[in-house]
Amino acid sequence: MSSGKLAADGTCTVTTAEAAKGLASLRVGDEVRFSKTVGETDIYLFAGITGDFYEMHVNEEVMKASRFGTRIAHGALIVGFMSTTAGMMIGRSGEPAVSLGYDRVRFTAPVKVGDTVTVTYRISSLHPSRSRALADVVATNQHGETVAVATHIIRYL
Repeated sequence: MSSGKLAADGTCTVTTAEAAKGLASLRVGDEVRFSKTVGETDIYLFAGITGDFYEMHVNEEVMKASRFGTRIAHGALIVGFMSTTAGMMIGRSGEPAVSLGYDRVRFTAPVKVGDTVTVTYRISSLHPSRSRALADVVATNQHGETVAVATHIIRYL
């Protein structure tokens, strides 16, 4: 298991030994992880950036009567955490790449204010002839419950 190092400013630091040559440096099973406790500020800032002020995310009184019992985070915020891990994996490979997107994104459980989400990003297959790698991405909460899953596609330039 390999891991890039995410600095406080959000950059991924990579040692010279880790910085290999893009796709050729990756192996099936390589993984990185990112954890973050979701705060109320995260939800409100994300709502402001996206314009998604749906009551499920910002109206505690309405959500008290829901099956969740409280507000829940935006699914796209969790996908943003997935993107963080993609950047960590790309950063450790030492060459530029782009995200071609996430397939089969599923939100399997709610993320509430105060939950700690850990995203594990694991390379699942390599396709050198297409300059691509696929990764299985799994987000879990502090109880080990899966809250989201996806398949990510990286294309090396």
